[in-house]
Amino acid sequence: METQDIPRRIVVTGHPKLPESFEEAQAISAYLKDQGMDAPHGSLYDAKLRKRIHAGEFDLLIAVGGDGTMLRAGHLCAPHGIPVLGVNKGRLGFLFQVEEGGWQKLLAQLLAGEFWVENRMMLRAEHIRADESLGSWEALNDVVVSRGQFLRPIHIKASVDEQYLTTYVADGLIASTATGSTAYALAAGGPILPPELRNILIIPIAPHLSVDRAVVLSEGSTVSMTVLSDNAVFSVDGQIPVGLAEDDRVDVHVGEDTVKFIRFGDPGYFYRNLTAHMNQNATIGLPR
Repeated sequence: METQDIPRRIVVTGHPKLPESFEEAQAISAYLKDQGMDAPHGSLYDAKLRKRIHAGEFDLLIAVGGDGTMLRAGHLCAPHGIPVLGVNKGRLGFLFQVEEGGWQKLLAQLLAGEFWVENRMMLRAEHIRADESLGSWEALNDVVVSRGQFLRPIHIKASVDEQYLTTYVADGLIASTATGSTAYALAAGGPILPPELRNILIIPIAPHLSVDRAVVLSEGSTVSMTVLSDNAVFSVDGQIPVGLAEDDRVDVHVGEDTVKFIRFGDPGYFYRNLTAHMNQNATIGLPR
C-alpha cells in the first residue's frame, strides 16, 4: 500500500442529538492530543467550527454518527477537498469502515500513513421553472422527484441529454450516484454500483404500467425530470422536500465537488460491508 501524507490538522465532530457520539468524539480527540496533535472536537452544526472548516484550517474531519452524519460531513468538506473519516454510531453504516469502539487501531494506521483515499462523485441538481433557475443543490446520494401529500402516482417525463427517454407513472423517480445505490435506490430495487464508479443511476419508485428497469448513464449525461402532475416535490439527499409545480423540471448532472473518504486495507472492504449488512438484515430506526 502506498503511504499517504499523514494528516496533522484534524477536527472531530459528533451529532448534536446523539450524546453517545459526542462522548466518542471527545475520546477520539483526547487520543489524538495524546499523540501530540491539537484536535478540537464539537458539533457538526457548530457555526464557529464550520467557519474554521470553510477557512481550510483542517486537513481531515472525523465524523462520529450514522449515515446521515456522513452525508452532512461530505457536503461540508467536499468543496474544500478535506477528507472525511467516519466512525459508525448508527444502525446501518454503508458509508463506514470504522465501527464503534474499533477506532484506536485504525487511527494508529492513519497516523502511520497506512490508508488510502476513496473519491466519491457528487451530483448537481437544478430546479427549473419556465426556463428560469430557482436554485441548485449538491447530492452525494441522490436526487428524488416524488409524489407529494396525495397518495396517487405522478407523471414524470425523463430525458437524457435533451433526448426523450420515457414518461414514468410512479410514486417517484430517483437519480442516484454509485454511493446512493445502497440507499433509496437499493430500497426501490435498483442495482448496487461499486462506490468509485462515476455513473448516474435512474430508478423509478413503484412504477405503475411503465418502465420498471433501472438505467445506468455515463458520467457526462444530464438527466431532466419534468413533472406532468400538480402533486410533486423533490428532495436532495433526504433533506426537506421542495415543492414542484406542474411542468417544473429538475436537471441532474455530475457535480463539481468530490467527497473524499479515508479507507484502510484493500478496496474489497465495500463488498465485505455489503455482505455483512445483507446477512444481518439490520433493523432500521430513525435517520441519523
